[in-house]
Amino acid sequence: MNSLSFACCIVFLSVIFCFCTKISLADSDNLQDTCPTSPLAKQTIFINGFRCKNPDAISAPDFKTSELTQPGDTDNFFGSAVTIVTAEEFPGLNTLGLSIARTDLRVDGLVRLHSHPRATEMFFVSKGFVLVGFIDTSNQLFQTFLKAGDLFVFPRGLLHFCLNAGYGTATGLSVYNSQNPGVVTISDAMFEPKPDVIKKLTKGFVTGHLRNATLSGFSSF
Repeated sequence: MNSLSFACCIVFLSVIFCFCTKISLADSDNLQDTCPTSPLAKQTIFINGFRCKNPDAISAPDFKTSELTQPGDTDNFFGSAVTIVTAEEFPGLNTLGLSIARTDLRVDGLVRLHSHPRATEMFFVSKGFVLVGFIDTSNQLFQTFLKAGDLFVFPRGLLHFCLNAGYGTATGLSVYNSQNPGVVTISDAMFEPKPDVIKKLTKGFVTGHLRNATLSGFSSF
């Protein structure tokens, strides 16, 4: 094989590799205008996603949801509630590579460190004052305060959190660029879910981050 042919083979294999990598790292593109989720029955065939609804049965309500109109129950240890809505609950999202969520935080409420292995998250604060942040792969912390109307991005797969730093309840709305973003919570993955253990971890985490949050975070207000 001469050098030119070898170079062409390398280029070709590189293109194929990049193409395959793109497919494996993202939700598949939809092949039709719409594909609302078919009503879920007992599955006999398992596929990567959901079956499409009969096109003749598709209607406008398939593309509307009221799943996020009511606040979540924050009467728990962390004082937070996250309601994620995917194509399973919202048929119109099927094949679009999107899911949505609502986060409710009581005073001092915390959404503990977690990651989404399959999605980047856009977090919009609709009410309240929230401390948010993420940690990159070099263990550098990026955090800031958000007021109502502000937007923050949590990159895909990175650990992130949000904490109600205001004097009233707070609400955030999220959009994920995956039909099924997934959630990995560090304390659940690494430790037994004992209340005293979680309390110590949470107390240390919150105290450390509030100590690092200087007054510069308020400079834009």
